[in-house]
Amino acid sequence: MKEFVAEIASLGRLRHRHLVALLGYCRRKGELLLVYDYMPHGSLDKFLHRNENPSLNWAQRYRIIRGVASGLLYLHEEWEKVVLHRDVKASNVLVDAHFNGQLGDFGLARLYDHGENPKTTHVVGTFGYIAPELVRTGKATTSTDVFAFGAFMLEVACGKRLLKVQGLTDDMVLVQWVMEKWKEGAILEASDPRLGGDFVVEEMELVLKLGLLCSHYNPMARPSMRQVMKHLDGDAMLPEVFMNVAGVGMAALFGDEVSNEFAMTFPSSSLTNISANALTF
Repeated sequence: MKEFVAEIASLGRLRHRHLVALLGYCRRKGELLLVYDYMPHGSLDKFLHRNENPSLNWAQRYRIIRGVASGLLYLHEEWEKVVLHRDVKASNVLVDAHFNGQLGDFGLARLYDHGENPKTTHVVGTFGYIAPELVRTGKATTSTDVFAFGAFMLEVACGKRLLKVQGLTDDMVLVQWVMEKWKEGAILEASDPRLGGDFVVEEMELVLKLGLLCSHYNPMARPSMRQVMKHLDGDAMLPEVFMNVAGVGMAALFGDEVSNEFAMTFPSSSLTNISANALTF
């Protein structure tokens, strides 16, 4: 409990316009609850997969992607400690009143000092967003967050779930499908059809290719979040070499047969995002 309080107190000091503010915590009937700012539009997942109304337009999606990237850069490099989120995904990105994306749910987050090695030994997160080396070693790093962010980028651009993708073969996941489209010279066909082609071509290509690069099976090939921001801001060019390197995403580790042990969504934890009377910071 002392470790929990100390870590949550640290997370409560995080302040960034693209991170949901953690207001405090409370204990109720043996359950530990985290309390965040209320986001009127709910999660991004709702807009991408569960909303029958017109979805977000491309300008809104690109702004959300860039916002979450800047939030992750802050967590990884710009705060007093390194913060590993460990569960970056669309359902953990909340949409505020102005349709800006804010990364939330720090129930799995871990902190460590700059220059030190993180001490995590358990595989947590959501399948599809989990980097291959994390499955092997159980060690989360900033690079495993980058992997999840790459998958997130593809999900936002394509409007498809990472695993249960309508129209794809049973042994193909979203990352592989986008890579195949790229190899065919038709990467824009991977864009969300609900956009009706109404997007900035250069931005769509960038997001799809950068998503693939961030999702590379080799952590050494992935960019840092600072590099990601440079790409999104147009201050750096994407390397083309990695396209010819075999193995992108989880398929590089497991091939066509994914172990049932990991073919599931890991529970975030018993830390619930609620509105309640709680101890604030």
